[in-house]
Amino acid sequence: MAMAFATFNLSPSLRFVSNNKGFFDSQLSNSFLSSHLFLGTSSFSVPTLSFSTIHQTSCRPHINASPCSSTSFRCFAQKSPVDGLGSNGASERLVVLVIGGGGREHALCYALQRSPSCDAVFCAPGNAGISSSGNATCIPELDISDSSAVISFCRKWGVGLVVVGPEAPLVSGLANDLVKVGIPTFGPSAEAAALEGSKNFMKSICDKYGIPTAKYQTFSDASAAKQYIKEQGAPIVIKADGLAAGKGVIVAMTLEEAYEAVDSMLVEGIFGSAGCRVIVEEFLEGEEASFFALVDGENAIPLESAQDHKRVGDGDTGPNTGGMGAYSPAPVLTEELQSLVMESIILPTVKGMSAEGCKFVGVLYAGLMIEKKSGLPKLIEYNVRFGDPECQVLMIRLESDLAKVLLAACRGELKGVSLNWSPGSAMVVVMASQGYPGSYEKGTVIQSLEEAENVAPCVKIFHAGTALDLDGNFVATGGRVLGVTAKGRDLKEARDRAYDAVEEIKWPGGFYRRDIGWRALPQNEFARNA
Repeated sequence: MAMAFATFNLSPSLRFVSNNKGFFDSQLSNSFLSSHLFLGTSSFSVPTLSFSTIHQTSCRPHINASPCSSTSFRCFAQKSPVDGLGSNGASERLVVLVIGGGGREHALCYALQRSPSCDAVFCAPGNAGISSSGNATCIPELDISDSSAVISFCRKWGVGLVVVGPEAPLVSGLANDLVKVGIPTFGPSAEAAALEGSKNFMKSICDKYGIPTAKYQTFSDASAAKQYIKEQGAPIVIKADGLAAGKGVIVAMTLEEAYEAVDSMLVEGIFGSAGCRVIVEEFLEGEEASFFALVDGENAIPLESAQDHKRVGDGDTGPNTGGMGAYSPAPVLTEELQSLVMESIILPTVKGMSAEGCKFVGVLYAGLMIEKKSGLPKLIEYNVRFGDPECQVLMIRLESDLAKVLLAACRGELKGVSLNWSPGSAMVVVMASQGYPGSYEKGTVIQSLEEAENVAPCVKIFHAGTALDLDGNFVATGGRVLGVTAKGRDLKEARDRAYDAVEEIKWPGGFYRRDIGWRALPQNEFARNA
């Protein structure tokens, strides 16, 4: 790879300041860094980490790919004991760069900042809420689509771990480029990211390795797709093969809706190249759940369960969204079901990807349907990153050292690692701009966020799409804007705290679902917000 290193107008005298929380302050000449100074109690120099080659794979993203070339890496830095990881007595300290700028990335920054092994957290590009919260120093001017610029930044500031949040940089190969030059990166290669980047690829893996999923056919011709739909009947599911920003799935309740979905993708091209091929899939009736596992290429460890709410309206009505709320744990995923998911879905995928020459390193997010007629889990889709908003409820419950665990995954050292979680439950209620998931107005003012966070214990607001106006007010810049998150002794207490905080926020331009958690709580629990 030819690299043209970007030059940043940054002072070389970055001084990390430790208060065991990973804060730092600095004398920085560039405005995008000097806007936030984190104060601490004692300073120390950035540790120098030396690397040999990194565990990375390179292969073609199709089922008959030939075995790819592979090298293995080892970071020669001291380990500290975390959840099954060994130690030789010294503590390894990390500077971490999080790639992305949404609610998921804010939650990751929050958890990383609390990690004992983490000295400092950068987030590129980040957003105003992440910056204002003090959970990370945001780098809005770093072009995350330019691998050489990211590499240059990492080398300049001694970054020892990169955590890639969104799927687009992964599919475009950012992890490949970082790993190639010896920078530990939590996130799969472009080839392995095809599990999300191509639904047809994911279905092919399921077929070959016996992973339970919905019956399907793939089409690039609209007439052939419609004929298959007519034979199968409605309801039926139409999916764009590629990445469509969470909007490429249509659950068609009638044949006419299904035909319209096919035409919109294959004829009108509303999703561009992502929709040049469609998957027509069996409609499964049951309860959806999200299952996450950390993967190091050969081994996988489960995270806690979570359940998302995809539809925009109360009662699971209206179009699909990126997610309007979530809670953890999800009662639908019993311990028995979680074991079954690991044995029948996650581990066969990990082993299958390894056998194909595309070892997967990162987080596997399985969208599941617990089928009503059988009670068994089937794989609906894979995402190759933390879910949003599920990440918010997981990170607020996580008690383990996230930085250390993610670095262990990069090194292929997850075997025997376990994670610690806070007891009780967590819930996130997403506040979105009026009109979402359709067109919406940007720039509407949001007030009383500080009051909302203080309305009850264990409340945290994660910012997904905010900026600051000239008067210093937070304004909405996206569809999903805030993730109001709370912990409680049980789901009811978490829910009450989250909605108490939501009701404190003054945002006439926003809306939210009033029934997050309805599947897990008695219906009378929602009377207060009806």
